[in-house]
Amino acid sequence: MRRMNSKICPVLSAKLQTQSNEELPVIVRVRENDTDKLNSLAHNMEGKIKRSLPLVDAVALNMNMGEIDRLSRDPNIEYISYDSKVFALLDIANASIGGNFPREIGLTGEGVTVAVIDTGVAPHNDLIRPKNRIIGFKDFVGDKTNPYDDNGHGTHVAGIIASNGYSSNRKYMGIAPNANILAVKALDDAGSGNTSDIVSAIDWVVKTKDQYNTKILNLSLGSPANNPLNSDPLVRAVDAATRAGLIVIVAAGNSGPSAKTILSPGNSSNVITVGAVDDKRTSDPSDDTIANFSSRGPTKEGLRKPDVVAPGVSIMSLSNKSSDGYVTSSGTSMATPLVSGSAALLLGRHKNLTPSQVKSMFMGSCTDLKDKQENQGAGIIDLRKLFKSEEKESPKPAPSPRPPRFPISPLPPKKEKKVASSNSFNEFILILVLIILILAITDN
Repeated sequence: MRRMNSKICPVLSAKLQTQSNEELPVIVRVRENDTDKLNSLAHNMEGKIKRSLPLVDAVALNMNMGEIDRLSRDPNIEYISYDSKVFALLDIANASIGGNFPREIGLTGEGVTVAVIDTGVAPHNDLIRPKNRIIGFKDFVGDKTNPYDDNGHGTHVAGIIASNGYSSNRKYMGIAPNANILAVKALDDAGSGNTSDIVSAIDWVVKTKDQYNTKILNLSLGSPANNPLNSDPLVRAVDAATRAGLIVIVAAGNSGPSAKTILSPGNSSNVITVGAVDDKRTSDPSDDTIANFSSRGPTKEGLRKPDVVAPGVSIMSLSNKSSDGYVTSSGTSMATPLVSGSAALLLGRHKNLTPSQVKSMFMGSCTDLKDKQENQGAGIIDLRKLFKSEEKESPKPAPSPRPPRFPISPLPPKKEKKVASSNSFNEFILILVLIILILAITDN
């Protein structure tokens, strides 16, 4: 039996023990910023490379177990992981989190772009009328140029973020009805894709963030957290996106109710990880409970997750089947875009907030559901609290002078009292002295 190799992920190590020599999809990571080794690897493996992943100093390719074993002994190779599958994680919700309050104070997410890496986004009326707000599209699956969604998951997610309710007379509006959507298709018609596809998609979003004014990245997807945190390709990719200034919001996963079931990349400390609440189809959060399917924390490394929760059961949003249709769906996938849309509202008011500031503001304004931290995080997001506390903390301009309550008549001018000056007094003394002298001379 071969010895366990710390540079090979647990999935590949298990394969290695079986003496199998099948060819498998892998991600090979070199030492950080070792571009020479990365280029050399790409050259030597010409014809086998599926994707170059510079965001995480890696390449994706197919290799048999013998090749994997030999390559792992190269001192310049940092880690080899299995290119695992990543899956999409399958009205009242708005009211449950106070979603109407921001619109009442004029916040709609206008001008803020949310990137949605998913199964694509269909051109639904609620996103393209009266103005097309799908401002960009990138297809890592079929390499098409026009927006489409052959699964429906991504369209549903985008609608929760930014539907303007055009086809429902504003009944089914998203949280940020004027926000823009950058649609990135990295999952296929079955709702799955490889880790390398997601990493490539994240890399593209980071590189084009200034072009599209992308501020937020929504990831309603996940994969089992089999790798150590610092070697997980998805975690390394979202951490790089956060360092680039993007607010990354990720689904916790649908693997509950067992503990330690948070999926990757929701196990990253830098992202906002979102669990799901069953709001019982009421706007009152007092009857809300954590959805049974919602993944629980902590992470396998002991990190406290999820960060927050949001409604994720029977959420109505856009259908990919018709340009004016709607459909309900459940999952932490549906809870995540509620938080992404809320972040767009926040950035609509304060454009320069950092990812850590946004995360702190959300966690500091949640409503406690009286559940365990590993189930609910800080609680259910509450936009009433978020924006009211944010208003209190914001510097206010000095108030303008108020008009008087009653008409005020001007006071009559005061009469000035005339007071003799010191010059007048001196003149009087001089005259008096002269008179005395004259009288003295006359007597003589």
